[in-house]
Amino acid sequence: MQFDVVVLTDHRYVSPTKKTPYIENVLLEDRLVVEAMQNEGLTVGRKAWDDPDFDWSTTRFALFRTTWDYFDRFAEFSKWLEHASQQTQFINSKELIHWNIDKHYLQDLSKAGVTIPKTLFIEKDSSITLSEAVAKAQLEYGFASGSFILKPCVSGAARHTYKIGKDEIGKHESIFKELIAEEALMLQEFQHHIVSEGEISMMLFNGTFTHAVLKIAKAGDFRVQDDFGGTVHEYQPTEEQIAFAQTVVHAAPQLPMYARVDIFKDNDGNWALAELEIFEPELWFRLKPGAAGLLAKTIKNSCLMQQT
Repeated sequence: MQFDVVVLTDHRYVSPTKKTPYIENVLLEDRLVVEAMQNEGLTVGRKAWDDPDFDWSTTRFALFRTTWDYFDRFAEFSKWLEHASQQTQFINSKELIHWNIDKHYLQDLSKAGVTIPKTLFIEKDSSITLSEAVAKAQLEYGFASGSFILKPCVSGAARHTYKIGKDEIGKHESIFKELIAEEALMLQEFQHHIVSEGEISMMLFNGTFTHAVLKIAKAGDFRVQDDFGGTVHEYQPTEEQIAFAQTVVHAAPQLPMYARVDIFKDNDGNWALAELEIFEPELWFRLKPGAAGLLAKTIKNSCLMQQT
């Protein structure tokens, strides 16, 4: 069978036997996107990215949605990404995915004038210790907070994300040494407003704002992801916040077909970018199902119509 678009997920979400609330949300989000594209007259499939039996040349486009095991299987995923890109086109593009999958992209956006958290990037196999990295961040980057966030440059769902107080640095030296031997890391100044005020996620399709949510960490935690007990609330951003998000997507190497812009108020009281997600972001269609229809129209008009 030939498809216009295949929606990409991971194998855990293809035919799950145990449907937790988390998995139910995954299935609902994907279903809303599939049905929206079908309502536009498109032939749509849904496949795990690592499906060994699927011929990727049989779909004109592949849309990344819930491929949320990629960071645990990054070498395997990267090999598949290269192979599949020779057989079909990705939404967003392969070039954008390569740029966005590694959080070094924050450096590019910072150079383009986008405010980001104070960040020290530490490359794989560096001989620096965590204590030395903190000292460097304080001296060269002006870290003023007494706490720090350490996380990988390629990651998701808060994998290996640690909040470290200045009196806890020694206790994290061993895990830092293990991680830096395997992958590049980021050391960031802890952002107090994320805990007190939350993080705003704004969805934009072709640069146009559609909807937003406010993510709030549970009491006593710093991670806003619902995986860790955080809560998600509908949110109406200000014009200033929307304009900031639009500035961010237009600073990317290409304007993404779909994007999620996560922003927060930094320690200096300025709006800052936490992450620009244009690879496989959760888009909370379940809170605004009509937005799935907008994405479907965007894909049809911007991709498929241009090929006919």
